[in-house]
Amino acid sequence: MTKDQLYKELYARYGFVTRARGCFLYTHKSQRLTDMFQENGKAILGWDGKNAATMFKNMMNKGLTGSFICEDKPRIDKAVSELIGKECRVSFYYTKSDAVKAAVSAGAKSIVSYKPWNKEQEDLSGADAVVIIPPFPWGEDIIILAIAAPGVPVVPEPVEGVEGPLTIPFTLQTAFTRAIYNLIAELPLRTEKDWFIYDTILTKYWERKGPYLYPKISENKYDEFVKHCLDCNIVINPSYNEPSIVPFGADKGAFTKLKNNPYEE
Repeated sequence: MTKDQLYKELYARYGFVTRARGCFLYTHKSQRLTDMFQENGKAILGWDGKNAATMFKNMMNKGLTGSFICEDKPRIDKAVSELIGKECRVSFYYTKSDAVKAAVSAGAKSIVSYKPWNKEQEDLSGADAVVIIPPFPWGEDIIILAIAAPGVPVVPEPVEGVEGPLTIPFTLQTAFTRAIYNLIAELPLRTEKDWFIYDTILTKYWERKGPYLYPKISENKYDEFVKHCLDCNIVINPSYNEPSIVPFGADKGAFTKLKNNPYEE
């Protein structure tokens, strides 16, 4: 199932979304849905985006939505460098595969696709390049490619068959920058105790690794399971190959319908 198909199924049941806050979606039919898809990780810090949304609004009000250069030393480079643990330069792409191809073309040997709270990736400083999904709720996919500096070009040259590097308006860059700093601040605050409390319900259907949930449901039954979860007021990742995310801050009551109406293959 695609993201668009998921949202069409959501609309068919509950109408349009009127508000998104934290890990919840609120709909026209006065239903609150627990979001475990979280725009495939972009809303992992919450749909309100904390003060990143405020920064976005402030830059919008200044009219900085064009493709012009607004900083000599982009702050997003500094933020991502702090996240990774060494100096790097940032560029943008539409897909992970395009970002990886650009990194390879730029001479990177070790390339990591970053997931926050993944214990296997606690030290990123040894990587030549890191591919990052910005933790800012945004409908369009924009991927950050961070390449260690010096040693490789500041921004990779255009690569045949790759769309990018992209020019991202300063308004959105500012929001991404604030979101990265928010993530850095949040990393030590969310721990195993915040995720395992839902295990009694969730591990029947998923294998959990940190906050990430990998389906135990067979792939040929997964679309049916996605719809069953929607019927239980839960939104999960529509893609079988991408994890759902434990809804940080939700109470156990969010899973009452699923508990009382379990899915059986």
